[in-house]
Amino acid sequence: MTTNLRLPGPAEELTLPALLARNAAEHAELPALSWRTGEADWTTLTWSEVRRKVAVLASGYAALGIERGEHVLIMMGNRPEHWLSDLALVHLGAVPVTVYGTSAPEQIAHIARHSRARFAVIEGARELARWEPLLADATVPLERLVVAEADSLAAGSPHGTYDSLYASGARMHRADAFEKAWREARPEDPLTVVYTSGTTGDPKGVRLTHRNILLQSVRLDRRVELPEHAEHICYLPFAHIAERILGIYLPLLRAAHVRLVADPAAVALAVRELRPVQFFGVPRVWEKLAASVRAVLSRLPAGQREAIEAANVVARARAGHRERGEEVPAALEASYAEVKQQVLDPLLGRAGLDRLLWTASATAPMPIDVVRFWAGWGITIMDAWGLTETSGVCTVNSPDGFRLGSVGRPIEGLELRLAEDGEILARGETVFAGYLRPDGSVERAHDGDGWFATGDIGRIDEDGFLWLTDRKKELIITSTGKNVSPALVENTVKEHPLIGQALVHGDGRSYLVALLVLDPEMAPAWAAARGIEAASPDLLVRHPAVQEEVARAVEAANARLNRTEQIKRYRLLAEEWGPESGELTPSLKLRRRVVREKYGALIEALYAEPYAAD
Repeated sequence: MTTNLRLPGPAEELTLPALLARNAAEHAELPALSWRTGEADWTTLTWSEVRRKVAVLASGYAALGIERGEHVLIMMGNRPEHWLSDLALVHLGAVPVTVYGTSAPEQIAHIARHSRARFAVIEGARELARWEPLLADATVPLERLVVAEADSLAAGSPHGTYDSLYASGARMHRADAFEKAWREARPEDPLTVVYTSGTTGDPKGVRLTHRNILLQSVRLDRRVELPEHAEHICYLPFAHIAERILGIYLPLLRAAHVRLVADPAAVALAVRELRPVQFFGVPRVWEKLAASVRAVLSRLPAGQREAIEAANVVARARAGHRERGEEVPAALEASYAEVKQQVLDPLLGRAGLDRLLWTASATAPMPIDVVRFWAGWGITIMDAWGLTETSGVCTVNSPDGFRLGSVGRPIEGLELRLAEDGEILARGETVFAGYLRPDGSVERAHDGDGWFATGDIGRIDEDGFLWLTDRKKELIITSTGKNVSPALVENTVKEHPLIGQALVHGDGRSYLVALLVLDPEMAPAWAAARGIEAASPDLLVRHPAVQEEVARAVEAANARLNRTEQIKRYRLLAEEWGPESGELTPSLKLRRRVVREKYGALIEALYAEPYAAD
């Protein structure tokens, strides 16, 4: 277990405010929360300072009229106003609901109506343009906006500001009222509602209780070995269950130090500066980091590249023994120690990755070539699996038991079984009770025996490790009745460094086609190494050498796939898909429906002429 900190009660009877009270009493001077504004140095609050600010904010929100049990929407980046407001609302007994910053106006309106929220706390002008019209919409119950960046408001604006709310809280704060309010919290009370990111249809509201979340946190903590009070770099959206667990709830359990990074694009700079011992990234983050490293390696002299490749072989061999649960041979351990010190760590140190003890990923299947790439640097990515509906993690790899490519074994208290079609079913105290209804009730999401159908397809091996196959709703069924996992095909073709993203299509068709996106970091480096003058992505996708290499990549992928899974035609694209343009969710999962609609004409063109079977 990572933390040996005293718990203020049995895990199943804990509430989040009880953990904050413990931290302020027993770890008062430890750093709790840090952030920076612009080029300024880090600003840090201790645990005692965090609790004082939370108490004042809770009084400010109470003065607004926020009541126990009501939902309050938040749309802010990873900044202290967000983190502290979340805790303050919980101490009042209110239910914070973070909305993705990339949400469209109609998605925001849906969540506001569905949650019946009267209040929203937003960041600044960019958010104000999407939220303000909702106040005039009779179908939306929203009454009041609180804006963090006061300078984004015009003179005479009717909206409140975070600073004025805090000042109001400071004037009206009464310690006895604050203590009474948080002590009324019960483990079965809702702690948050997380709206699913909506890869298909409208987002659903997942209501999670204190008990769901804190049992999840305690049980996950038992599977992860870290120094006490370790720093966490917090950069993923708080609307995502992973960052809520890693960036809010686990740090309260561990009395750990959260470093807020407001701009996700700046996370690499933060890692270089802070040299963390732990780092979590969704698969796309690890893919992009790997592409960056490969791009740097491609520009090194041949002799240096050969030394690195030899070191990678040693590191992967060592990882193989550990993966199989074998003792690493003494000679191999000595060789690894030597190449780690002399070759790997100096290079990893430039990126701030040389002190890592725990690295993890979740939310989507991790491409095995990316996992193997990092294993060659001595970094074992402990892939995990879970859903918002399961309070986060269901299964996780850990140093005492892992299989690269799997998503690990179940956490304590979580049961898994497979339905006849391979769908993974889950049962346990960390699984939610059901989806929030517009009237505030909960729609049960389990069968009569308490099993929740996750929508993921997988298999469980003889050692109890879970291997994901695909999402049930995303399986392609060809016109010949064959089932195809698009993720398997996409990850296979993406093993070539030139291909950064892929979408495979073929539902109801006789063969598969694909849209492939050129990797924006690796492609220029690959071109430069072959004497191709620096060019825009648009020019690179049309360059004969690039087209020939991509054709070879597709051919190599097809050679490893069965006939039904093979890509028969494809189109290479230059523009990377992302959350802002809508093709990815904020957690960087592919929105297949959006991509298919946006590129529908291209997909149809790939089927315009009958395919001549081999």
